[in-house]
Amino acid sequence: MRITIRTPVAATRRTGNRATATRWAGFLAELGHAVAVNPGPEVPPPDLMIALHAWRSAAHAARFRAEHPDRPLVVALTGTDLYHYLAAEPGPTLRSLDLADRLIGLHDRVADALPERHRDKLRIVHQSARGRAERAAPLEGAFETLVVGHLRPEKDPFRAALAARRLPPASRIRIVHLGAAHAPDWQAAARAEMAENPRYAWLGDLPPARVRRLMARARLMVLSSHMEGGANVISEALVSGLPVIASRIAGSVGLLGEAYPGFYPVSDTAALAALLLRAEAEPAFLADLARHGAARAPLFRPERERAALGRLVAELV
Repeated sequence: MRITIRTPVAATRRTGNRATATRWAGFLAELGHAVAVNPGPEVPPPDLMIALHAWRSAAHAARFRAEHPDRPLVVALTGTDLYHYLAAEPGPTLRSLDLADRLIGLHDRVADALPERHRDKLRIVHQSARGRAERAAPLEGAFETLVVGHLRPEKDPFRAALAARRLPPASRIRIVHLGAAHAPDWQAAARAEMAENPRYAWLGDLPPARVRRLMARARLMVLSSHMEGGANVISEALVSGLPVIASRIAGSVGLLGEAYPGFYPVSDTAALAALLLRAEAEPAFLADLARHGAARAPLFRPERERAALGRLVAELV
């Protein structure tokens, strides 16, 4: 079967949508399909299309449905689809949901955000990750804590840095931030934070292999987002054995589980600072985070994601 994956970002950008498209293309090719990501007009029309992002790919979805009304259309839902555009600008998003034969959600609580009439179309595909085989030795003299996410409003990117400012002088916590600045203002803000905050370092957008090496070495990761559709960075952390502290949002609860002990209220700097200090000071708490993460990690095996995509395509053939 010929399958096209449409993503709203340029092929050269290292973004979550692009990473998902590339990974899914690989899995579908392993299952015997011919897959193209954002092909040009010279490529023959596909037998099935997967549109990543209901709002940003709405035009692609509508065009495909109009030109090929008898061919299946799958729409993959992102955090901004579920937690922003459905409320702020629902027209294009709802149109994509109406046109789709199936919807892909990336965490276990996606159905809660969907209109009831669309829930029977939903299939959950947990994003997988390939972690390092074993943990690396941590840095001596520092409690290295990663923030992995691009600098943009949805990520609340400086929350961990602000929390680190509240820590007592004896704390060894150091925030290491990995991710691209989506605008010059964000870059300037990151540099200003580094100049004022000795606990914070922004390393910019790094290749995936180096991110995995840092994950294997770090003691903790913070995901401070206001909204997520199912952050793959959580999958990557858990399969690497890296404990996570996360803002309590649906996208993170849907990956980590309701009983996960490492949540804090969204944008609550004091609560995050308290959890950071607890993770540093209480080995039993850090071990509890790791234990809960290890219990969830099997959800994010590559073979599970490939099988889920295979079942989805089989439903539509």
